[in-house]
Amino acid sequence: MSIRVSIVEDDAGVRTSLARLIDRSPGFRCLSQHSSAEQALQELPVVNPEVVLMDINLTGLNGVECVRRLKPLLPQAQIIMLTVYQNTEHIFNALAAGATGYLLKQTPPAELLAAIRDVHGGGSPMSSHIARKIVQSFQKPAAAVRETGNLSPREAEVLDLLAKGYLYKEIADQMGLRSRA
Repeated sequence: MSIRVSIVEDDAGVRTSLARLIDRSPGFRCLSQHSSAEQALQELPVVNPEVVLMDINLTGLNGVECVRRLKPLLPQAQIIMLTVYQNTEHIFNALAAGATGYLLKQTPPAELLAAIRDVHGGGSPMSSHIARKIVQSFQKPAAAVRETGNLSPREAEVLDLLAKGYLYKEIADQMGLRSRA
């Protein structure tokens, strides 16, 4: 059985090259190609791909928002972001929206096909450079915590609650700081 792949990419040349690579590779089949997120959201639920290659910087609705809307429609589909962007914010936004992998467009064809197989088999493919960025982002908060040594215990408690997502009002309530007037 071939892995059923769809492509969401607004650059016609890149889209065509990806489709050609997938169709000419044993074990893969390109089900559909979409030039916009809007088109993909309409058509992908009908063709039901197993793997979607998604560009981030699409004209109109961007790829991250497309993933966010697509996942409830196709919960079993595995989505690999295939992009030129390697900044941490894009990576986390894409993964938080529901992407399972994150690769750069410069990924060699053999590695891209291996990544499609990997995500189809339950993995989360990403280049080692992208994985390093993710690891570093987890290490930065720990360094920031060490630098809070000059804070009073009360200030540290406020900072901790902010980091956990509490609203100012909730923090004030929890610490007994709200006036009861």
